[in-house]
Amino acid sequence: MKLVRYGPVGQEKPGLVDADGKIRDLSGFVDDISVETLAKAQAVDPASLPVVEGDPRYGVPFKGIGKIVAIGLNYRDHAIESNLPIPTEPMMFMKALSSLSGPNDDVILPKGSTHSDWEVELGVIIGKTCRYVSEEDALDKVAGYVLANDVSERFNQKQRGSQWSKGKGHDTFCPVGPWFVTPDEVGDAQELDMYLDVNGTRMQTGNTRTMIFDLKQIISYVSEYITLYPGDLVITGTPPGVGEGKKPEAIYLKAGDVMELGIAKLGTQTQKVVEWRQLGDEVIA
Repeated sequence: MKLVRYGPVGQEKPGLVDADGKIRDLSGFVDDISVETLAKAQAVDPASLPVVEGDPRYGVPFKGIGKIVAIGLNYRDHAIESNLPIPTEPMMFMKALSSLSGPNDDVILPKGSTHSDWEVELGVIIGKTCRYVSEEDALDKVAGYVLANDVSERFNQKQRGSQWSKGKGHDTFCPVGPWFVTPDEVGDAQELDMYLDVNGTRMQTGNTRTMIFDLKQIISYVSEYITLYPGDLVITGTPPGVGEGKKPEAIYLKAGDVMELGIAKLGTQTQKVVEWRQLGDEVIA
């Protein structure tokens, strides 16, 4: 099942996407898309729901994300293009919850940004508490999957000390969605094609099968150090083709650029890059 949250920022309603690609309104059955309402939402017959007319905005498709744990350098060729060693253990960092945004919302450059970059990634929404979970049991803890763009300001990430969060946590730097897709619909999440274009030019092409550490290894490993709770989001690394790694010169995002990205079975995103502007106080997710 594909579940969504649609509508203006801060006013999103729950919905599902039917077999014809139409959004159906779930607000008569559940108040939002969350761990608590997931079973009830999945039990509804899509044909019984009203069709949502028009072309509404997609919000972050899951409510109540408690934290974002990210895995860096999880594709060999991406580590090489980043001029960094191939990890022997998963490299973990955190993205701020305030970086969440809808899949087609503008990506806002930080003040003075010179090195903003793109990263298409598979995201995992946790469905059950993970604390020292085994690899064997890890995928049973997954509620579903999402498409994410781990937007990164490389100068802030790498030249402002040792903490990657400085370049990873800017507002709008974690577009998620359009859909939250349940595991039964995704099937083997280690066999998903992925891509990202900038201004119509293909930059990244990959498949989740080429991860250095697969999903069960990632979830098990993270749970040794950080307890994962229902609703937490884990993003799992990006294939080669980021702007920082382009030859002969790096390519970075500038105002007016358009990113288009997708992962098989998880939908697509389109973001326009814009100059910094002050956001309101709305909580995105």
